[in-house]
Amino acid sequence: MSLFEPTPIDPSDSAMQRVAASSPLADRMRPETIEDYIGQLHILGPGKPLRHQIERDELGSMILWGPPGSGKTTLATIVARKTRSDFLRFSAVLSGIKEIKEVMAAAEKSRHYGRRTVVFVDEIHRFNKAQQDAFLPYVERGDIVLIGATTENPSFEVNAALLSRAKVYMLSALSTDEVQTLLRRAITDPKRGLGTQAIEISDDLLRQIAVFSNGDARAAYNTLETSVAAAARDAEGHAIITETLIEDAIQRKMLLYDKSGEEHYNLISALHKSVRNSDASATLYWLGRMLEAGEDPTYVARRILRMASEDIGMADPNALSVTVAAMQAVHFLGMPEGNLALAEAAVYLALAPKSNALYVGYSEVARDAQETMAEPVPLHLRNAVTGMMANFGYGKGYQYAHNSEQKLTDMQCLPENLKDRQYFRPTDQGLEKRLKEKMQAIEEWKKKQAGGK
Repeated sequence: MSLFEPTPIDPSDSAMQRVAASSPLADRMRPETIEDYIGQLHILGPGKPLRHQIERDELGSMILWGPPGSGKTTLATIVARKTRSDFLRFSAVLSGIKEIKEVMAAAEKSRHYGRRTVVFVDEIHRFNKAQQDAFLPYVERGDIVLIGATTENPSFEVNAALLSRAKVYMLSALSTDEVQTLLRRAITDPKRGLGTQAIEISDDLLRQIAVFSNGDARAAYNTLETSVAAAARDAEGHAIITETLIEDAIQRKMLLYDKSGEEHYNLISALHKSVRNSDASATLYWLGRMLEAGEDPTYVARRILRMASEDIGMADPNALSVTVAAMQAVHFLGMPEGNLALAEAAVYLALAPKSNALYVGYSEVARDAQETMAEPVPLHLRNAVTGMMANFGYGKGYQYAHNSEQKLTDMQCLPENLKDRQYFRPTDQGLEKRLKEKMQAIEEWKKKQAGGK
């Protein structure tokens, strides 16, 4: 048997079952039929052309383009089970031109005997131009049906000649509800999932996993599997999944902390709070205490830079320039001459008008970025740099502000699920008072535009 000779998929094979049992949960839980497939209704819903092609085994060459965990490989696996053709899986990471030509020659022979070959290439964007070109004549003659999977834009990563011979299907990140459905399946499935482990987890925690996965089913499965493996068992053998377990599974790699002494943090806290309270004398004192004790001046400069953004912000944007200049002066002069540059910047911050509007606004953005679905950039805000992207609606409906007399449009720029958010709410301090008036004028103009429609 050739290294690349296709082998039939036999779910009853005991060796295959043993391998499957040791596979990651994400691999074990792959749907086996189109009916069990979750998501991508825009291309796989009832009556959609791609679904008809799969069900009738009338496939044409295609590129599946979508983010990680959106179901590209799963879709190819369903095709493998459904098709009456020879099905070959290729890894663009492990294969070269020699292997491609060997497989193509075998596919050409099979076609002479009335057999069709479906070739699935995972991560096709990793093939270089020469490797992609090796498929061209076989796709063109119909010796093979090529299915490529990629997370990258095919307009840039797939040769134009190959792209013109394949239909591109864009897969979307799964919704939170769809990921949650998949997780429930995994918890209750006793054969492929975790159904034999008596898992106890609330719907709220399941949804938390789904939200943090950001539409990536594989990431959600991995989080669940890690949490279950680390869970304590009660007297009845139930695996109790807690919020702490899930947070550990999601954030384990981020939990790295500086183990410096407490006084280090006490002093920088005193400096920061003195600046925030506009106490110039206390600011100068705590700064001197740190520097004279031998604190790294670069660390102090970094902390002062943070204060400029967090506590002054747009009330006095020049504060950031002053602190950057102080940091550069420290690098240029060294110590102890650089002490005065840091002192000048610190006192400037203490006496500057105060606003934490940027800090509050960005904190809300960060929270929404973590706790809500990261919806795709609206199509009208994307650049259609290729014809294919234009056909998908990139740039459609974009309004160019410079074409209007007011240099304004009523175009929505936030994602649909966040369209009513207002993250920056300026105060009446310093420059922010003028910015507040400007933003109010913009809102009034938009209301008039909406009322005139």
